[in-house]
Amino acid sequence: DANRQISEYKFKLSKAEQDKTTLEQNIGRLEGQVARYKNAAENAEKIEDELKAEKRKLQRELRTALDKIEEMEMTNSHLMKRLEKMKANRTALLSQQ
Repeated sequence: DANRQISEYKFKLSKAEQDKTTLEQNIGRLEGQVARYKNAAENAEKIEDELKAEKRKLQRELRTALDKIEEMEMTNSHLMKRLEKMKANRTALLSQQ
């Protein structure tokens, strides 16, 4: 009976050691995954920061371009009015002759 119990305990010990080894391997694998995910998250944050900076730069350029367009439209309008006045003056001069 004692030999049977000893054999049973040896089997349980062997099984527990196998389970321990399996769990240690899982821990190592999971720690590797955590490290990879952490690295990926850090890279994603870095890329996000770079994209935000690029977006701000592009928005500044867009505002500058829109301001320039508005300025050119005003200049164009002013020049068109001057041209119309010159045409009117020319027509008036020709009609006086």
